[in-house]
Amino acid sequence: MHTVKFCVASKGASKLQWLARVEVTLKKAILDPQGTAVESSLQALGYNNVNRVRVGKYLEVSLEAPNREAAAAQVEEMSQRLLSNPVIEDFSYDLQEAGV
Repeated sequence: MHTVKFCVASKGASKLQWLARVEVTLKKAILDPQGTAVESSLQALGYNNVNRVRVGKYLEVSLEAPNREAAAAQVEEMSQRLLSNPVIEDFSYDLQEAGV
């Protein structure tokens, strides 16, 4: 599942600065032993209302692109090729013009 949110970019500049906030999580069918360990630790600290924890990664990527579509295409490709393992992980990202 890929969730993409966009912020409207201003026009007129040949290259715009973009900030992509990428979240990578294990697919629901994949066991998450690190999440299970965190869940157990939280319960040991008295947070008995916690019943599931999944651990993932958060990345911020700054890039230049002429428009939102080009930036999104690059972020999508980077996420598929390097930032996530598509066999066991899903990713989503929020893309906005830097400085917004």
